Amino acid sequence: MPLFDSLYNFARWVTRDQTEAEDLVQETFAKALRGFASFTPGTDFRAWMFRILRNTFLTSRTGLRAKLTQSLEEDEAGGEALAVTWETPESFALASATRDALQAALDQLPAEYREVVLLCDVEEMKYKEIAEVLSIPIGTVMSRIARGRKLLRQTLAGERTGVPASARKLDE
Repeated sequence: MPLFDSLYNFARWVTRDQTEAEDLVQETFAKALRGFASFTPGTDFRAWMFRILRNTFLTSRTGLRAKLTQSLEEDEAGGEALAVTWETPESFALASATRDALQAALDQLPAEYREVVLLCDVEEMKYKEIAEVLSIPIGTVMSRIARGRKLLRQTLAGERTGVPASARKLDE
């Protein structure tokens, strides 16, 4: 099925639950099949599918109350782990700490920044595709990505220095 893995990965991020992600992807494909006549040939099919998934999530019971994040832990379906040359207790602890720190930093991002950072950096979408998926101008996409990444860097740097993210300014 086209785009299944990408849609499922994004659904896992937004729902934070494997079963809900599976249901969300299934509903996305069902809606896409029912509404395929509304797809305009020559336009970006990937963006169209992600928009259906996002809108389905936002209008679902879960979407209205859930944060737009997902654990960075490996999924049972065989997600990739961080590449490490030697598996030692130290390397395992470092990878786990890095994953936990990144998850915590992502959890702290406002939803509008988290969403664009995930679509850009995890799903590797182009700015134009993200703009289509979220129905926002491309300039807003670029701005949110820049601010989201900056907030992530500040949060992660604060964990190393012991200064909470809330004590730092966005403009630092």
